[in-house]
Amino acid sequence: MKRLVDELTDAVKAQLALAYGIKDLLGFGLRSRLREGYTAADFRADAMAGLVVGIVALPLSMALATAIDAPPQYGLYTAIVAGIIVALLGGTRFQVTGPTAAFVVILLPIVHEHGLGGLLVAGFMAGVILVLMGVARFGRFMSFIPHPVTTGFTAGIGLVIALLQLKDALGVTPAGRPEGVVAYLEALWHAREAVNGWDVGVCAVTLAMLVLIPRVVKKIPAPLLALTAAAVLAVLLDHLVTGFEVATIGSKFQVEIDGETIRGIPPLPPLPVWPWEMGGAEGRDFVLDFALIRALMPAAFAIAMLGAIESLMSAVIADGMAGTKHDPNSELIALGVANMICPFFGGIAATGALARTATNIRAGARSPLSVVVHSLFILTSTIALAPLVAYLPMAALAALLLIVAKNMSEARHFVRLVRIAPRSDVIVLLTCFGLTVLFDMVVAVSVGVMLAALLFMRRMAVLTKVTLDTELTTKHDLPPGVRLYEIAGPMFFGAANVALGTLETIGAEARVVIIDMRHVPVVDATGLVALESIVARFRTSQRKTILSGLQPGVADAFDRAGIKRVPGRVAFAPDVETAISMALVHEARGGGGGGGLATPPAGTPTVRAH
Repeated sequence: MKRLVDELTDAVKAQLALAYGIKDLLGFGLRSRLREGYTAADFRADAMAGLVVGIVALPLSMALATAIDAPPQYGLYTAIVAGIIVALLGGTRFQVTGPTAAFVVILLPIVHEHGLGGLLVAGFMAGVILVLMGVARFGRFMSFIPHPVTTGFTAGIGLVIALLQLKDALGVTPAGRPEGVVAYLEALWHAREAVNGWDVGVCAVTLAMLVLIPRVVKKIPAPLLALTAAAVLAVLLDHLVTGFEVATIGSKFQVEIDGETIRGIPPLPPLPVWPWEMGGAEGRDFVLDFALIRALMPAAFAIAMLGAIESLMSAVIADGMAGTKHDPNSELIALGVANMICPFFGGIAATGALARTATNIRAGARSPLSVVVHSLFILTSTIALAPLVAYLPMAALAALLLIVAKNMSEARHFVRLVRIAPRSDVIVLLTCFGLTVLFDMVVAVSVGVMLAALLFMRRMAVLTKVTLDTELTTKHDLPPGVRLYEIAGPMFFGAANVALGTLETIGAEARVVIIDMRHVPVVDATGLVALESIVARFRTSQRKTILSGLQPGVADAFDRAGIKRVPGRVAFAPDVETAISMALVHEARGGGGGGGLATPPAGTPTVRAH
């Protein structure tokens, strides 16, 4: 009974420790800023920065929602809810969270196959995964994703987003809902006779304004001026030119409230909803069951992984711009909480937005409260400007997303990497790029993570080496029957078997093998098994093995694995010199007798022997 009580007590203590750890992580960005002091001048600076970034985020949030064939208000709800939650709970000071272009290629297939209900449920599932990643302290590990993998993703996403805007830029509706870029382009080609010249013109004019306005006007965001001008131009032409017709938000999206059909977005704040009541694809009923959860799991994993990579990459860049330091685990937990709550207010998947974060910093933000102001500005605009949003041409939003795609793809950087990077990196880069474009992000993220692991294993295998130490062999004049090898580097999976393969080539004349492990900082299960196999092979062939210079962590791993001293066959020494003395004594005795640990010289640091 006492044992049961002790086990229950330990379990409760573990849960309390976990809960305290999460509580300590949440709100790192805001807490660290407030500890430094916060004045009225700081709030004024945050308010101005929040207004500026809110103006930038307002049209982008709608454009990114329409890019996945979702009503534009759901992009606004995402910016409002996720922006506030991550700002208050996250690990950065200036990160702006909301819908981003990176998610378009993941979310669009979900909408087509499972409808808005499936989209919101997948976002919730991704939030759970993100929280678990943060609790498990995986934040630091996300920085280990190789640059070729992330560059391949972003370049591929940029190209796909640009291609997806062609339908709105040309004013055509492809037959059916083609899946994949190739099928989509084929459908566009078959619909070429229906191209609307007015939509093409609006897109071209908006593109020109988005490129030229920043060169002339510096203080007002170009998207606000360009999209406003495009909407005004479309309204004027509709009244002045016979036959003028372009698709607008009001003509494409409608919502019914209390029996009244409202074109565009409803003048309402994000209201509580049940995600699974939002409906399935093409008006079908949405049934939430285990089969659906299993079907959505790969997409949820891709959303979580891509969201974590993009958000933490944005946080690192923000630290470089502002001279701050973020907590990646706090950011992951906050991002997960936001993605779990957003679906219950109609919000889609969210992550940190680099362009909006950079705008926030340049506008003079001083704390996460600027992001809260940005969300409140979008909330106010959603209610106040809803009737005017209906006049915004879809072709104008397509032009905005074309600029976003261009900036995201970083074509010059992509070409430069292909030209200068090692061949293995180029293969990984092109593979991730090709999978993103030709298949989808679920496949691309899964393969990308696997390639990241393979690259890591390959490089660890190169770094970890086993070499014959000829210098010490000559210095101590070791007899022919003694071999001294040094292992340098971590004995991880992928590296251990390759490195220790050198020891398998030892000739039959070697009766004592010294393995110097002072430069091995860590060993995993694969390394333990590989080394254990080598030691067992030496014992079978009547050779003695002396392991020297084990670091404390490695010694503990050996102890747990049961690799212990075997008289006459396996011994441990605190350093190489002691190991050499033990080998010489063993040879002087004719290769028999005790293989214990020799008494080290005075002043020699001791290491636990087994």
